[in-house]
Amino acid sequence: MTEREEMCCESTEVHEELLRIVNETLPDETELYDLAELFKVFGDSTRIRILYVLFEAEVCVCDLAAALNMTQSAISHQLKILKQNRLIKSRREGKSIFYSLADDHVRTIIAQGQEHIEE
Repeated sequence: MTEREEMCCESTEVHEELLRIVNETLPDETELYDLAELFKVFGDSTRIRILYVLFEAEVCVCDLAAALNMTQSAISHQLKILKQNRLIKSRREGKSIFYSLADDHVRTIIAQGQEHIEE
């Protein structure tokens, strides 16, 4: 039996009660789209590396660039994406801007993902 055959039912039978439950609980398309977009943000290893640094401390772009051996420009580009998706926040102190995690949800999402891949 091929993998494709294993993924298909041998006969077509719609389970109406299950279908009703799914239709009542499935989020609307906008919410599903937003969720998919959020997970796309986690699809870049540089952004994941930035988040891991931010798990430890609030840092400026200079610190991130040095810690990750990247240019400030490359770091700034990724910070913009993380901030647009409300995963990080910033505050100005004099001439420096410091970045930190927006909330503990970010840490939880990463921890859950890491736990999943380590199973």
